[in-house]
Amino acid sequence: MATSDTATYNPDITEIIVEAFERAGLEAKSGYDIKTARRSLNLISIEWANRGVNLWTIEEGSTTLVSGTDKYDLPADTIDLLEHVIRTTSGGTNQDINISRMSVSDYAGIPNKQQSGKPVQIWIDRQNTPRFYVWPVPDSSTTYTLRYWRLRRIQDVGNTGQLTFDIPFRFIPCLVAGLAYYIASKKPEAEARLPRLKLDYEEQWRLASEEDREKSSERFVPRTYTV
Repeated sequence: MATSDTATYNPDITEIIVEAFERAGLEAKSGYDIKTARRSLNLISIEWANRGVNLWTIEEGSTTLVSGTDKYDLPADTIDLLEHVIRTTSGGTNQDINISRMSVSDYAGIPNKQQSGKPVQIWIDRQNTPRFYVWPVPDSSTTYTLRYWRLRRIQDVGNTGQLTFDIPFRFIPCLVAGLAYYIASKKPEAEARLPRLKLDYEEQWRLASEEDREKSSERFVPRTYTV
């Protein structure tokens, strides 16, 4: 038997909404049904940001540090920074050195926040407009660049013109299950299905999130203590 010879299935937003309504035992009949489903999709994307690290939303970025300046804005859709290094360049060769993260308490406890030198610590201030502070404040001896890997927000579901959701294919079953649960929670006639839809949603999240993880090898070395 011949196969399709393709592996590109990626349902558009409308297909996802229709499938979710059907799982909830309902039918999307009106423009408002589509509108409320789109709103739920945006809320799901925010919920997923709270559940953990979504690997497809990791992006690399950089900021050139300015002598005497300690505070820098991050892209507005940044959730957090996962990794960060200070890069210097000499003779055309880049050198990256890890910079350690500190808490707000650590930063507040620094006696001289304007001490200059090569930055070795960073505080990430997770406000509505996210920013970071470095310490010591960059001096003028060389150009320092903060290279970072940030966790960004999942892109919004727009009202018009957007065909697909900002997720990899392996999260599509989870998205449909989550939307079905959200829709049923707003429809009294679907209340009886809520427990089953909730269980299905959590199971689909477990499957997707366990696959969407770092798979590098780890090595544990035991320590010897002398008393």
